[in-house]
Amino acid sequence: MEINWNEIESKWRNKWIENKDFETEPNDKPKKFITVAYPYPNSPQHIGHGRTYTLADVHARFYRMKGYNVLFPMGFHYTGTPVLGMAKRIESGEKEILDGLRNIYHVPEEDIKTFVEPIKIADYFHEEIKSGMIEMGYSIDWRREFTTIVPGYQKFIEWQITTLKENGKIIQGSHPVGWCPKDNNPVSQHDTMGDVEPKIDDKNYLVKFQFGDLVFPITTLRPETIFGITNFWVNPNVTYKKVTVDGEKWIVSEECAHKLKFFEKEVSVDGDIPGSQLIDRFVTSHNGNEIPILPADFVESGMGTGLVMSVPAHAPKDYQALTDLKAKKHKLASKIDPIPIITTEGYGVIPAKEICEKMGVANQIDQKLDEATNELYNKEFTTGKLNERCGEFQGIKVEFGRDKVREWLESNEHLEKFPVLENGPVRCRCGAECVVKILSNQWFLNYGDEDWKALARKCFDEMNILPNKIKTEFHDVVSWLHERACARQQGLGTKLPWDKDWIVESLSDSVIYMAYYTISRFVNEGKVNPENLTRELFDFILLDIGDLDSAAKSSQLSENLVSAMKKEFTYFYPVDSRHSGRDLVQNHLTFFVLNHVAIFEKKYWPQEIVVNGSVMMDGAKMSKSMGNIIPLRTAIREHGADPIRLAIISSAELLQDADFNMESVSGIQGKLQSLLDDCSKVKQGEIGNLEPEDRWILSKTQNLIGQVTDAVEKMRLREALHDILFSFESDLSWYNKRVQAKGRENNSAILYKINSDRVAMLSPFAPHVAEEMWVALGNNELVSKSAWPEFSKGLVDATAIQSEELLKSTIDDIANILKVTKITPKKIVIYVNSDEMKSKVYRKVLGIMVGGQNNMGVVMKELIADPETTAAKKMPDFIQKVIKDLHSESEEIKQMKLESDSFDEKEFLKSELSSIGKKEFGVEILVYSESDSDIYDPKGKARHARPFKPAILIE
Repeated sequence: MEINWNEIESKWRNKWIENKDFETEPNDKPKKFITVAYPYPNSPQHIGHGRTYTLADVHARFYRMKGYNVLFPMGFHYTGTPVLGMAKRIESGEKEILDGLRNIYHVPEEDIKTFVEPIKIADYFHEEIKSGMIEMGYSIDWRREFTTIVPGYQKFIEWQITTLKENGKIIQGSHPVGWCPKDNNPVSQHDTMGDVEPKIDDKNYLVKFQFGDLVFPITTLRPETIFGITNFWVNPNVTYKKVTVDGEKWIVSEECAHKLKFFEKEVSVDGDIPGSQLIDRFVTSHNGNEIPILPADFVESGMGTGLVMSVPAHAPKDYQALTDLKAKKHKLASKIDPIPIITTEGYGVIPAKEICEKMGVANQIDQKLDEATNELYNKEFTTGKLNERCGEFQGIKVEFGRDKVREWLESNEHLEKFPVLENGPVRCRCGAECVVKILSNQWFLNYGDEDWKALARKCFDEMNILPNKIKTEFHDVVSWLHERACARQQGLGTKLPWDKDWIVESLSDSVIYMAYYTISRFVNEGKVNPENLTRELFDFILLDIGDLDSAAKSSQLSENLVSAMKKEFTYFYPVDSRHSGRDLVQNHLTFFVLNHVAIFEKKYWPQEIVVNGSVMMDGAKMSKSMGNIIPLRTAIREHGADPIRLAIISSAELLQDADFNMESVSGIQGKLQSLLDDCSKVKQGEIGNLEPEDRWILSKTQNLIGQVTDAVEKMRLREALHDILFSFESDLSWYNKRVQAKGRENNSAILYKINSDRVAMLSPFAPHVAEEMWVALGNNELVSKSAWPEFSKGLVDATAIQSEELLKSTIDDIANILKVTKITPKKIVIYVNSDEMKSKVYRKVLGIMVGGQNNMGVVMKELIADPETTAAKKMPDFIQKVIKDLHSESEEIKQMKLESDSFDEKEFLKSELSSIGKKEFGVEILVYSESDSDIYDPKGKARHARPFKPAILIE
């Protein structure tokens, strides 16, 4: 019968809810606290969002079956400006957003009309997302649910932000931030289109030159290169602005004039000056040199000041642009030679010329220039030294000289900071392009503090990060992090306790909220009111400051209730595993660690972070414009939650971007249907005397349990799922072939045992259909509440595995010979090795190769050095073939052979080959050892037999 996915999923969800299976409180079991980044409810979740939450749910369900008391809670992040910007766009009738709501997300018109109120948007999608999570079967304790604007949570945020300020982690000052000029608010990832975290480069500087009575300002990342300037570049097609900046007269592009207004500067526009009027005129440098201005169409008015300095000896783009201009016979350009100022090992006098020629750069639009620039800049920064043209800075390494030159220019008022958006353009959700703003008298989290960074690094080094290779990314983020605005003046959220004109910024209120999960149920159940959540109560519960009596009096709660709240926190904390997408490494996940180490004792620091990649649809990034966004609930209705879960998991390993396609969903549905049918056909019973194939399949099942358990613990879920559903199928197919060849009908109990283990391991991945399979197997309890199958090495019969592998390989060898020769066999004869020396040499080679060595020369030396196998020097061909035989086998099989007792190949093949051989090839198969006196060997094949590699004669 074909599975009705929605029907069975609804049935089992209701059962879990009825049993309150995922509601948990402290008990005597060891605990696991699994959390995942709570969603921002400004749209429904689509299949891409489902990946992170599905991975976390598999993790939670796995640990429940492993005997842990698992807490897996969920909240909703209302804080910030995204819904404000969205409401404004809806109110203005913006077509793109309205089309998305109607045609992709199918929001009813009566609800869309209410979306001019931001809170209505958040509430609508909150319920939509929650419904999708329930339909996906996520094993969440919903009693702990909260939003970030409910009074209880706001009390928690007031405590958190006050604690950080008192710990010296929040400062007031002037710092650059990403800024929306339309909303007049700092912006972070949640506030921008495409969820882009504005990354500010504050190592960009503005250097001032003189142009008559005007300042000619240039932005650069490399102030030390001013000694090598040969010319300036100006775009003759751009109209520049004469502006007054804090009393100085400057020439800059119109875009730059706009940006300067956000730098705490008084800026007024005095007039225009065409770029063409600047060409072939001269600028005075810091040392009095007259430097020409040359034309360059490649200069972008939106970059920096719209004016560019040229250092052709060390900047490949400048060198090539100057070369191109000389080719056009430009008079001034023809008189210019590059001025080398850096000596770098491996490069000659003019490094930019060398690298352009080496890479075959053709002209100034050649894409190879970016590669050339990066390579040369990195080399000069790490190994280059400033030369005699740099005056007092001669002989200083570039990486130190850069700061010294900067300080010198700054002291002479030739330089000031010009922070830029490194990853611009970034757009606010309201549609405006973001800028960098210098905020004064603003509140900042002092993430630039080196002592704080050191604590975070210690936490990252000691915690488990999956996959481990991403740990370096966290260290990189900690290194470049600097002060970050933690308050804003618009949006939903919690008022800054000491300055009510400000609201705690959205990422700043979402860093330690996992602690609130442990007490939120007391608030939700009405046992605790928001006004009871005093500073003293939080200090006692979360920081162990104060005592029970004072916490109870302050909060006006009973001592029993306060004790219960503290017990809940101390039992479940710390977070055992935090799941999130890779896009949050550069902000939320790093802040999560920084804020934990700033507030909590070391015993409460996070234990693990799990990071996953994103999801693509049929090879393309999901986007509304591509029309490939599928809302999660739509996919569930049409295809079922379990097939969607498995398609998401099976499409990629953890950090890879998953490529989701509906074709895989259909294949998975068929696979699950087949396994359900198989479960319906077997019955529990006594397992009697075991045949060789029974011992083999039961041993393979044990190995499967071990492999899957290890893979899930390391969050290699694709690998685990593939082992359960697909890889093991080939073993079952062989087993069934063996059973059928013998005409057996007494193996139902063995299949029951195997399928029970498979279904139990499938349960965290496909929880609904696994419950259905569990019932089909005749069980009364829930598989989700059963124990995870335990691997037992003692139940792995190494001899059974190697003997069955011998049988399989022999059958395969016969089939291959028949395929190549196209013979219709009348007689098949197998010859097995019985030479004791061959066996000794084989075992010795096996041991050497399991140790990791397969070089023929090394193997031969070890064989000759051992008195037991010194005769191997007369058998080089045999040894070469043995190495080849073993090289083609898995490490698992080689290890099994090494661990197993030797067995009689002849007796095993004689007893087991006849039934399957007759079925496969239609003839009797004779088996001899090469030393048998009655051997039939007309072609002298027997002498070629090797251990586990019989010789074969087919007539």
